[in-house]
Amino acid sequence: MSPVIAVVLAYGAVVAAQAQQAAPALMRPADIGKLPMPPASHTLPYGQDTNQIGELRLPAGPGPHPIIVLVHGGCWMPQAARYLAAMGDELKKDGIASWNIEYRRIGQPGAGWPGTYLDVGHAIDHLRDLAAPYKLDLNRVVVLGHSAGGHLAMWAATRQRIAAKSPLFISKPLPIRGVINLAGTIDMTANIPHMEQACRGPVVTELMGGTPASVPERYREASANTMLPLGVPQILIWGEHEDYIPQPLVEQYVSAATRAGDRARLVLVPAAGHFETASPLTAAWPVVHEAIRSLLLN
Repeated sequence: MSPVIAVVLAYGAVVAAQAQQAAPALMRPADIGKLPMPPASHTLPYGQDTNQIGELRLPAGPGPHPIIVLVHGGCWMPQAARYLAAMGDELKKDGIASWNIEYRRIGQPGAGWPGTYLDVGHAIDHLRDLAAPYKLDLNRVVVLGHSAGGHLAMWAATRQRIAAKSPLFISKPLPIRGVINLAGTIDMTANIPHMEQACRGPVVTELMGGTPASVPERYREASANTMLPLGVPQILIWGEHEDYIPQPLVEQYVSAATRAGDRARLVLVPAAGHFETASPLTAAWPVVHEAIRSLLLN
């Protein structure tokens, strides 16, 4: 082997090793189901369907406790369920209660448009019934969602702007102090082919009951970007290796929300992908934790 070839091969090996070292080992969809599921203080219904339930986790102390509503993702499909339990349990250390909600998902009776959205709205409003017996502070309510749940959390922040003629309308929705979106869809008309490829099925059009062309009003009422201004602070947290919702889409939204007068900001988490922000066991947790504290405790 000539000295030149040897040097080239050695350099190539160094570059490959550096590239392998630079690429973080990201969480996969299966990893999200392995997160701890600590028991809730109470599992309570907010409706008649078996999926209309929430896990209430309460911190020590007399209260009233600030509360965060946790909305899990999973492509709006029934395979995923309440995997944000570990996050809720961790927040008890800060004196924060959590309401980790379930909702009807694609393929389940009553799911899709408008049932899935109404479930999220009713679950949030049910905190009014829980406030007195469980010492909850309704002046300090924040909604956080991951992935598909991030989309639903953003939608929850639009409810005061929904027209009375809409099937999504709920009179006097419970006011929230802010919303935290962990890599969830914002504009339901954008990125549909990629989302449905990642979710391995026509999840967007099944959820909405049609395409943007066939039911445009549904897409408008489900998308935060077409309902601006939302009137509450919004923190959008993306991993730098996010592969479900492209970063340019959230950057466009933050710019539009800011122009509309909202307080919205994007926070990028180094060495994180789509799932790390949902776990209190990863290096992304301090970023998510600080966002929660900034909205509930400051």
